Amino acid sequence: MEIFDIYYRRYDEWYEKPFGKSAYELELSCLRKIIPEFNKGIEIGVGTGRFATKLNVKFGIDISFNMLKFSKERGLIVVKAKGEKLPFKDSSFDFVLIVVSLCFVKDPFLVLKEAHRILTDNGKIVLGLILSDSPWAEYYKKKKDHPIYKQAMFYSFYEVQTMLELSRFKIDKVLTTLFEEPQEEKPISSFEIKEGFHRDGGFFCIRALKL
Repeated sequence: MEIFDIYYRRYDEWYEKPFGKSAYELELSCLRKIIPEFNKGIEIGVGTGRFATKLNVKFGIDISFNMLKFSKERGLIVVKAKGEKLPFKDSSFDFVLIVVSLCFVKDPFLVLKEAHRILTDNGKIVLGLILSDSPWAEYYKKKKDHPIYKQAMFYSFYEVQTMLELSRFKIDKVLTTLFEEPQEEKPISSFEIKEGFHRDGGFFCIRALKL
């Protein structure tokens, strides 16, 4: 069984814990600063719908049936599908959101190419990421006994930038936040969001335009 189908409740409950709740609010703040105006958006790797519902994204796909049940209960229109093979026609959406999920897919480059295909001309994609340049990625990689983190493959800013360019996207805005020592117990204390890429941060928001 797919790992997120097994640990879907543990995943969703993380957002209600002291650290998870505060990190979630900070990540939402960062994403809200970078998300463009759009008419029809979709989240690839929608999970339990935590981000899509708060960011007015109405559609979502995921490979986890159990997570999609949460998303549907939260009012989203969802489809069970892989990001590498989206069941939508060309130019179906003008906005694509991918939050953290890129580090869990088998082929991130193919996911980005599919995102490009389903976007309208001048459509935009926003990625929310933990990057391998960050001390937070090192922290999570050390949690080898964690059922979810041990599945993650973190990429550098340069690698993500290269994949976007090869998928025919052009980055037009980058934000960095979560500037503090990695931990998962206490609520976060720094709510600073900086323009650009800063490797001492923990969460990165990248917006790119379809070329």
